[in-house]
Amino acid sequence: MSQLTRTVGRAFLGGLAAGGTIAAIGAVRRSRWASELERVNHKGDTVSLAEGPGITIGATAAAVAGANSPAYAVAAAATGLTSGAVGLYDDIADAKGEKAKGFKGHLGALRKGRLSAGLVKILGISTAGLASAALVDLTNGELTDARRHWARRLWNVGVGGGVIAGTANLINLFDLRPGRALKVVTLASAPLSRPVGPKSRRATAAGGANTALAVSSAAGAAMADDLDGKTMLGDGGANALGALLGLAFISRTGMIGRHAALAGVAALIATSEKVSFTKVIAETPVLRELDELGRTKS
Repeated sequence: MSQLTRTVGRAFLGGLAAGGTIAAIGAVRRSRWASELERVNHKGDTVSLAEGPGITIGATAAAVAGANSPAYAVAAAATGLTSGAVGLYDDIADAKGEKAKGFKGHLGALRKGRLSAGLVKILGISTAGLASAALVDLTNGELTDARRHWARRLWNVGVGGGVIAGTANLINLFDLRPGRALKVVTLASAPLSRPVGPKSRRATAAGGANTALAVSSAAGAAMADDLDGKTMLGDGGANALGALLGLAFISRTGMIGRHAALAGVAALIATSEKVSFTKVIAETPVLRELDELGRTKS
């Protein structure tokens, strides 16, 4: 494949992600459900959660289009759509006052014979993550490599699924101010979206690069309205972008990379339980400037 062909192909994928995101957000905002997706943000302004399903559709469509195998296409679709759907379900449950808070809340709902929306989200993203990691390893020949013990192969799938689910949760933790989560996603996807050479040993590496490109392009398309306080990601959009970002990562890295990523993601999530990311950002000049860049309503 020539350099020109690759460049045109990547431009098409970026345009598909951006255009699909803008079109989907517009369609959702004009739909009969538009009023049900309105929320009040931290400043008391009314914003729309239409960005969540819109960015899920745009990013996932481009990730599927950029897949270099049927198995990876299924993985991208399962990761993006499942994470976006269960995240949106959690958003809707929150608006109805049905959202259980924290692990104790989920257990309390279970004792009453009910699956909380948050637990449905966790189970949904985790299942999709494990299935997608298995498809990635199957495509790369790692899941069927008899030279590795079966327990090691399954463990690697579990770690990959953990990276996908953990990244989905982590990006959601940043969705507390206009544009913040989208900026984090854009920065994180930059190194992963680099084109892959023809001699790459991982069959899914090219698909992973295209998925990261889809994520950053969709985030860029939604950035202006998010920064302006007109729309917001919500759990649906943040979970979908985070999960796809996790998929892109495990598609380009091996066992060591997966373990390092899972450890890093887990550490950040654990830290967020005791330390406010918003406070850290506000007290760090460089982070504060980056966080506020382009924001019309702080």
